[in-house]
Amino acid sequence: MVITNLDVSIQSLKDYTLRMIEKCQESVELSVEYMIEKDMKRTRKVIRQDDDIDILRDYIRDRSIELMALKQPLAKDLRYIYALGDISTELERIGDYAVNICTESLEIGEEEFIKELIDIPKMKDICVEMLNGLWDALKNDDEELAFKVAQRDKEIDDLYKQVRLDCLKVMYDEPENNINQGMRLVFVGRYLERIGDHITNICEKIIYAKNGEMVEIG
Repeated sequence: MVITNLDVSIQSLKDYTLRMIEKCQESVELSVEYMIEKDMKRTRKVIRQDDDIDILRDYIRDRSIELMALKQPLAKDLRYIYALGDISTELERIGDYAVNICTESLEIGEEEFIKELIDIPKMKDICVEMLNGLWDALKNDDEELAFKVAQRDKEIDDLYKQVRLDCLKVMYDEPENNINQGMRLVFVGRYLERIGDHITNICEKIIYAKNGEMVEIG
């Protein structure tokens, strides 16, 4: 098999995308972990590190456009480059949602949680596991694994419904004390639910890059 300059360029673009997944995984994990620990200093650090994700997105986007314009790739190569550019945008949104979680955490501050946090950490764990699976699927161009990863999004959706119900109940029982934090916890659940959606979108793009099939999972 002859390795061309285009092949090397695509692999480099892929490597940057894998690195972006790693940074998103870290941001999602730490955003919830530090919220639970009420570690405001490290929460702010996670927010600052989002710049690294944005820089990677800009590089991948610009480089993918450059490759399409200058190398004029055909068929599979064109599809793959296009998919990587789209994936970087989805990952950038995941980074933004991790920042949103941190922002809600800072607003809650040192307040005692109005309810035990059970389902939010579970949602975070599944998101992190999905991102790890996503990394493997992209690394190995494994469309079957990508499909399996995306199917886990339903678990996140179900947990989000429970988070919302639990928070609404607590807010209803003592509205004068719990509404503000209750809504912030609902927002955190919503951000994790949206992270699951973006991971699913990326899985669909991995399948598209591999075989040209546009699928909608979930």
